[in-house]
Amino acid sequence: MAHFAKVENGVVTQVIVIEQDVLNTGHWGDPSLWVQTSYNTQANKHVLGGTPIRGNYAGIGYIYNKDHDVFYPPQPFASWSISESTDWVWTPPTPMPTDDKRYTWNEANKTWDEVTS
Repeated sequence: MAHFAKVENGVVTQVIVIEQDVLNTGHWGDPSLWVQTSYNTQANKHVLGGTPIRGNYAGIGYIYNKDHDVFYPPQPFASWSISESTDWVWTPPTPMPTDDKRYTWNEANKTWDEVTS
């Protein structure tokens, strides 16, 4: 079995587990709308050491970039950029502090704000 993402207008609308030959019957709609994705691919790496498939595991709402043949999540904030040349992950303009505290991104100030409970 394999995972397939249904891509409509460049956006993933559904993800299913199915055999390619069963998908090709057309029972789930036009087979050309379905693109294989790998549950084990994250940040363009295969978590078990295999070959990564299409940048990231596709989720509903993810973007499929046909030119680069990759999936990536929607942009979380306008100031973040996608690392197209490496891992297809959104990157903030300022790295999050690594001091074991919890932070949330403040888009208005373009800063990391410490979360206090």
